[in-house]
This record gives sequence, structure tokens and C-alpha cells, in this order.
Amino acid sequence: MSKRFIGARQTTLARDVELSGTGVHSGAPVSIILHPAESDVGFRFLVNRRGRIVAEIAADVGSVKNLTLCTVIGDESGVTVGTVEHLLAALRGLNVDNCYIEIDNREVPIMDGSSAAFVDAIEEAGTRELSEPRKFIKVLKPIRVQDGDCFGELTPSAGFHLDVEIDFPSALIGRQRLALELTPTSFRSELSRARTFGFMADVEKLWKAGLALGASLDNTVALGDDKVINPEGLRHPHEFVRHKMLDAVGDLALAGAPILGAYKSVRGGHRLNAHVLQALFAGGEGQAWRWERAPRVMREAAPVDISAGIMAVNYDADRS
Repeated sequence: MSKRFIGARQTTLARDVELSGTGVHSGAPVSIILHPAESDVGFRFLVNRRGRIVAEIAADVGSVKNLTLCTVIGDESGVTVGTVEHLLAALRGLNVDNCYIEIDNREVPIMDGSSAAFVDAIEEAGTRELSEPRKFIKVLKPIRVQDGDCFGELTPSAGFHLDVEIDFPSALIGRQRLALELTPTSFRSELSRARTFGFMADVEKLWKAGLALGASLDNTVALGDDKVINPEGLRHPHEFVRHKMLDAVGDLALAGAPILGAYKSVRGGHRLNAHVLQALFAGGEGQAWRWERAPRVMREAAPVDISAGIMAVNYDADRS
């Protein structure tokens, strides 16, 4: 039995893996290649134009450029990459710490509107441990951002706990709430297949704004006046709040490392998620948060499955 702490080292992919699809807002074809990366790289987008890397954009809250219907990051030269949240959720949800993401257009492909295809690609490539210990961002005190009747809050916790509540006037959604401890197992089973959603009544307005040009029933749960338009219906009970939680996992990945904290969101979205991270870092290192590294050696341990975790689910579909 070797001396080591299970899960204490940083990870990356074992090999390259490629995916292709369509941008949900641009409607344009796009391909990405997920590459292995070294320790402490985090997630970085390599923007490829005609076979040449023209920009390297860190998936960091400081790189956020737009938060309208999706999360867009970019560099100071004006190069941007949009709809990054579903891919980042898959990487963070499966405990991948470092990855280069090569992309040949302005938007990560929407695939089926969830993280499922990215999860499959990561698991197909496999992961490997790196030499450096995993590092975490430990929340030291409550950080809350309020916007009317919406709020997001980070509080100290030993793990990464999520509690997300949504409330829509549509009777098809209403008020839904989900709470769980995020682990690879809970991410795969509870969140990864939950799809993005939208209202048919909003389509024309979005098209006029140059958005949702690639949306279809293949990648979006479409809501009519009184029913879900997709012939197959929903994948999960309360798929809507599951997808909002998936978005939160991806947006909070912009912290740059796994968070040790509990995140609560009520009627939130991409903008609120980013503003909470900004408030956390504005609170100052050592005051609102600190770096915490896993020890290089903590105990003797035989190999175990570290993906299992305690999960709590709380549904509340009643309107308030």
C-alpha cells in the first residue's frame, strides 16, 4: 500500500479528443479539440483561425466580456468565445483541473443543449494525474450579491455544495429547487443531461437580436403556451432547475480552481453567478477567500472510488 492522499493531485486529460457541432447563437459550425495541459494551467481556450492560434483566453472571471443568455469570455484584442458554460461544467464536474480547449469559431458547440457530449468525450479520453497537488479556493466568509428579488451567495463549506432555486411565471416551470453536493457521480447522474430551454414566444425577438440562430428542438427544450414542444418531452423531473444548476457549475468554474464553499442562488443566472465570483475576489485574499492545497501525503490508502458523495435533492414545484 503506497502512501498518498486519494484525489490530492491535479488532473488533466490522458489524450486529445475532438467534437464538432453548431453554435446555438451564431448558427455557425464549430469544432473543438480538448488537449491535455500541465499543472496550474487551468482551463484555457486556444482560438484557431485558419490553422493558426491567434489568441489564448484564460477561462477566468476576469476574462468575462458578456453575460447575455450565455457566458462570453475574451481577451483585450477583442477575440471572444461564447457559450463556454456547458463545457466548463463538464470539466469541473468530472474533477478535471487543467485543459487546453482549441476552438475554430466564436462559440462552443451547443451539442444537445446539455453537458452530456462533453462528459462522454472526457470519459472517452480518460484522465491522468499530474505531479502537483490540487489547489482549491476556500471561501472564508459569506459573500452575497442581491439584485431585487434575486440573489446569489457563497458561504464556507468543507466541500462544494449547490442550492439553486428558480421561479418562472410559466406554469410549465413554476418554482423549482435543487440542492446537492457536487461530485463526479452527482454531476453525471443529476445534472449533465439537463438541457437549455427557451420560450417559443421569445424566438422572433431573439432572432432580431442575432441570438438563438442555431437553436432547434435537437438542442433546446422549447416551451409553448401550455406544453413542452419537444416530442420526447423532458429528460428529468424538474429539468429546468437542473440545467440552471449545470450553468452555475460552469460559471463558477471561472473561479480558476475548485471552490470549497456552498453556493446558493435564487432566481439567478449567468450574470448573478459571475457577479458573486467578482464579489468574492474583491473581498480580498485572506479576507474573503484563500488558496488551499491538498497535502502531498496525508495517509496510507488503498485505491478507492472517490467519485461517490452525499447528495441531497429538494424539489419544490409549488408556486410561492
